[in-house]
Amino acid sequence: MNLPEVTVEASLRARLAQGHPWVYRNHVRGGDRLPSGTWVQVRCGNLLAYGLWDAQSAIALRIFSLASCPDAAWVADRVWDAWTLRAPLREQSATTAYRWIYGEGDGLPGLVADRYGDYVVLQTYAESVQTLVPLVVSALLTCDRDLRGIVLRERVTEEGTDEPSSVPDHPHRVRLLWGEMPPDELVVQEHGLFLSANLLRGQKTGLFLDHRENRRLVESLASGREVLNCFAYTGAFSLYALRGGAARVVSVDSGHGLAQATDANLALNGMAAANHRFVTEDCFALLDRYAKTRQLFQVLILDPPSFARQKSSSHAASRAYTRLNSLALRCLEPGGLLVSASCTSQMSPEHFRSMLAEAATQTRTRLQILHETGQPLDHPVPAGFPEGRYLKFVVARALPVS
Repeated sequence: MNLPEVTVEASLRARLAQGHPWVYRNHVRGGDRLPSGTWVQVRCGNLLAYGLWDAQSAIALRIFSLASCPDAAWVADRVWDAWTLRAPLREQSATTAYRWIYGEGDGLPGLVADRYGDYVVLQTYAESVQTLVPLVVSALLTCDRDLRGIVLRERVTEEGTDEPSSVPDHPHRVRLLWGEMPPDELVVQEHGLFLSANLLRGQKTGLFLDHRENRRLVESLASGREVLNCFAYTGAFSLYALRGGAARVVSVDSGHGLAQATDANLALNGMAAANHRFVTEDCFALLDRYAKTRQLFQVLILDPPSFARQKSSSHAASRAYTRLNSLALRCLEPGGLLVSASCTSQMSPEHFRSMLAEAATQTRTRLQILHETGQPLDHPVPAGFPEGRYLKFVVARALPVS
């Protein structure tokens, strides 16, 4: 196969050799007139690689292989590798939702596939990656004969970034690729809890699957404690806390309809609503009010949306995280637990810990990190791609400075 050739600055050779899959447009020569989705041979010094050209994205090239141009068999091998990696999750009869393909982490940059029961939701992060979709669908069906439907949620990305737009997806942006459409509200299990997932209109692909193990940890910490769950979405962390024996849980989110969705999840699990309350309000405003009125909790969960989608926003994001965590620390009883997360890829784990230290300094708090983790089994991170380690999750004990 005679492929178009593009040249990449030789200074990127070591990074590409280590498996980093992204090349930004300002590092590329050639390819200007190629349509998105064209396979190209990439020359970087004496290194040859094969990738997909993108005419629109800030990332001009996504590198897939250093050995040969990917074909249907190559894609099928990547999907099968991802399938076998998730075998321990499938063996858990009480868990029926997980990420089957995590883009760069599974060797298929720019594409994710999430399994919900017998349905798969695909998402692509760039126009060029649409080339892969038919090959991936065929490979998914080869791996799993029990699938009932595969849909594509087409993403709109914000200018200058490859992260999804904050504009919610609408039903007409979901395209059936194979089989039948999933129901509007599909009930899945996660460690034995029932969760309703809207695969057509919900955030992400329906649920925040990357926090599955973190939610179970919160369950183990909640017994007898009063819990405040900020940015609660449909209440998954709250459900785990209640199952763990929390004395009281307050869920907070500003989103329309999320209180009703959380109530529905409580009902699915036969949980009484007596020790749970949902507050529809901006979390910053609520924490500020609680801090001023000294309404204190023993566990406080922060799982905010991404505050930075571009490097240029990282400083503002750091300030927002610091303010949020400072407010949260003012709402914790002495010895209480701060459960703080960040999904902002522009903030490293080291930067996240530094932010927590600054929030503790501002509130005269001695903060002890008891637990720190990143992503679970179904969100693997290539050693040469630190950007893939987007999730930070810390449990810390807050004590007054003496």
